[in-house]
Amino acid sequence: MSTRTAAPTITTVGELRAAGHEAKPLRSELRDNLLARLRAGEDPWPGLHGYEDSVIPQVERALLAGHDIVLLGERGQGKTRLLRTIAGLLDEWTPVIAGSELAEHPFDPITHASRRRATELGDDLPVVWRHRDERYVEKLATPDTSVADLIGDVDPMKVAEGRALGDPETIHFGLIPRSHRGIVTINELPDLAERIQVAMLNVMEERDIQVRGYVLRLPLDVLVLASANPEDYTNRGRIITPLKDRFGAEIRTHYPRELEAEIAVTRQEAQLVAQVPDHLLEILARFTRNLRESSAVDQRSGVSARFAIAGAETIAASALHRAAVVGEDDPVARVVDLETAVEVLGGKIEFDSGEEGRELEILTHLLRTAVADTVRHLVRGIDFGPLVRAIEDGAEIATGELVTARDFLDGLPLLGESDLYDEVFERLDATSEGQRAAAVELALEGLYLARKIGKDTAGGETVYGQ
Repeated sequence: MSTRTAAPTITTVGELRAAGHEAKPLRSELRDNLLARLRAGEDPWPGLHGYEDSVIPQVERALLAGHDIVLLGERGQGKTRLLRTIAGLLDEWTPVIAGSELAEHPFDPITHASRRRATELGDDLPVVWRHRDERYVEKLATPDTSVADLIGDVDPMKVAEGRALGDPETIHFGLIPRSHRGIVTINELPDLAERIQVAMLNVMEERDIQVRGYVLRLPLDVLVLASANPEDYTNRGRIITPLKDRFGAEIRTHYPRELEAEIAVTRQEAQLVAQVPDHLLEILARFTRNLRESSAVDQRSGVSARFAIAGAETIAASALHRAAVVGEDDPVARVVDLETAVEVLGGKIEFDSGEEGRELEILTHLLRTAVADTVRHLVRGIDFGPLVRAIEDGAEIATGELVTARDFLDGLPLLGESDLYDEVFERLDATSEGQRAAAVELALEGLYLARKIGKDTAGGETVYGQ
């Protein structure tokens, strides 16, 4: 998130008019700011990968058209991140009437109370400034969400203060009216009870508030965004047809289509406690994509990008654990750490009902396929013949969760006798001890998967040999 600038110092509506301030409708504000960034060659969508030629153009056209938007897609496709990014197109600071319940613009009060104050105070009507972060709100749709939460209800405390029950000032406004001149996002919209969805119809189209028989005509200026899983997967509920019709744009999201985008998402989102070399992120990305293409996995639920992110965090934690136990100063994840990812992440996948009992076997097979594909991609063309022959002659290479990078490298055959390792280090941009150990482990695992060498794993130690 960008650093905030200082808020303007204007404090009354008279000063605001004297400064030449112009009030803009919300959709015009978003449209103008989006066009300004596009003309300046700036990226309005920082941190989003893989949507450049598909989802982003549709979102931009929807915003330029002033449409409310619903994003449809499986879990972990970045829907919420995309919706939050739209808030970055708001003006950084906007003036509001101080103390107004709906954060109304000083030039355009819409509630009875604010209009009365504007008439009484004139140019002395106090103004405060609201940052764009405060103009974006989210609500996770849950079955217990009420009409009062989203739209509003009669406030018994205001009635107890002496106001008549028919007084519009007795109403306590809900989330959507309170988002006036801002953006409100409803995540997992189908989980919202249908009767609550019905309550949103007038707010989105007619812009009036209906609460317990009262109808308030309020020219609300709200952009409504929503996310949902496709209806063919979500059995918990649905978006009612009239509400779907209120959204001007229905946009399908997707998982990254390019491997590079998948890796970029993982690198950006993972909170790593140790170094994770790029080739391990590529393995995790390929692993995730293999799962999405596997007939053994229930594809209706999807394989979230969080799978690869959690995998990267897990192998980084494994490297940190090893460093603490054996006394390494610079922990770097290696291929041996991938086993922990399989053990931890299996529960994040929904398998086909016919694959019960084979989950670990499927995960292991698809991970090995990802490793083999990564080896072919990164170290193809390097002659590993001398290393294979050395192992055939009886050399063994030990690694594992208790083997330091230094000990692993010291145990390599042909060290100092061949340029083989230097080629691997250069190809994988490995400079530190940990990075070099990780690079050689990748090559060894590739030779094992190609059945050029053997591997034995027992008691936390892995030995590559005949």
